[in-house]
Amino acid sequence: MPSIHRLVLVFALLAVGVALWLAATHPAREPAPHGPDGSTGPAAAAPEAPAPPEQDPRFGTDPERHHLPESAVDSPDIPNIVLKADDPDDEPLPYYRIAPDTYMLYGNIAEVDRYNRGFNGNAGFVVTPAGVVVIDALGTPRLGRRLIATIRHITDAPIRYLIITHNHPDHAYGAVAFRRLGGVTIVAHEGTLDYLASEALERSVAYRRSFIPEDMAGFEPVVPDILLGGPPRQARLSIRLGGRTFEVWHVDRHHSYGDLVVHQVDQGIVWISDLAFNRRVTFMGDGSSEAAIAAQDWLLERFGGARLMVPGHGSAQTPPFPMVRRTQAYMKALRTFMAEAVEAGLDLQEAVDRAERDPRFDPWRGERLFELNHRPNANFVYREMEQALFE
Repeated sequence: MPSIHRLVLVFALLAVGVALWLAATHPAREPAPHGPDGSTGPAAAAPEAPAPPEQDPRFGTDPERHHLPESAVDSPDIPNIVLKADDPDDEPLPYYRIAPDTYMLYGNIAEVDRYNRGFNGNAGFVVTPAGVVVIDALGTPRLGRRLIATIRHITDAPIRYLIITHNHPDHAYGAVAFRRLGGVTIVAHEGTLDYLASEALERSVAYRRSFIPEDMAGFEPVVPDILLGGPPRQARLSIRLGGRTFEVWHVDRHHSYGDLVVHQVDQGIVWISDLAFNRRVTFMGDGSSEAAIAAQDWLLERFGGARLMVPGHGSAQTPPFPMVRRTQAYMKALRTFMAEAVEAGLDLQEAVDRAERDPRFDPWRGERLFELNHRPNANFVYREMEQALFE
């Protein structure tokens, strides 16, 4: 019996030795990494998208309620548009005719989520005898395709221009659909190139792919054909198409890496992008609150006689455009509060905590996304005021 045990032990040691030799000389092959679209290869080895985020339903879209306001002009009503992952790309989105040959897509006033699928900002288009001018591309490649389908529902005229007011996802990520359409000249601020080279783009794309991957399929950064820069609120691009004039103004980096305002000269309509928000608290994570306040003064001085202003979020508005002063008043209140906090020697955390509770911000507490945006806004403005103090 002892000899048998010795033989078993010898064979076991031999088996272990063979296994170790095989592992050393024939390493196991890992499966090829898959990219977000299922592709393989070196480019597909990028980090996986984060897990789907936990989102507060107070700031999102109600999945049980599909609602369209009767009007997109001076409306106290807010849309609640529910989209689905399997909605066809050629299905038009809801739209409003706000002037002859001028159409607005009135998006949800909500955080991006799997129920609005990125449709949480406004866009629009103008049909001229020589083609179509589009203002903003919405928030995903699929929404870009559905925006094109909406235009095709109205007209077969070629789409000649896409003007991207700024680089934020809800306004720009549908641009790739227009690029692939062909024949479309894409206009944007020169700061777009800085955004396309930034980590902010990578993080934003990964975030959206984590919970609306079908809608983000095929996303690619789009380099504009025309980049507008120059002196803020002085430089502009004039587009003539079908007897209509569109002035595209460079309005500084007040909300993003670079912001534009579009003036339909003949119709007296100004697309103000996110320079002001209607029935929603602004977001100040990029840009400059000081530049925004200067641009708001300029906007009302130059276009105070316009017939209509269309913001990037909320309904369009007729004169005297109270949304502009209301947005500006909030920014000024934050700048004053944070200037006092910095001068008093409060650290960032204490200043932001106090801003969250301070009654001077009560006039805006009932607006959409106040609880989501106010604390980050306070953080951003504190840093601005701190930097200004030491410059």
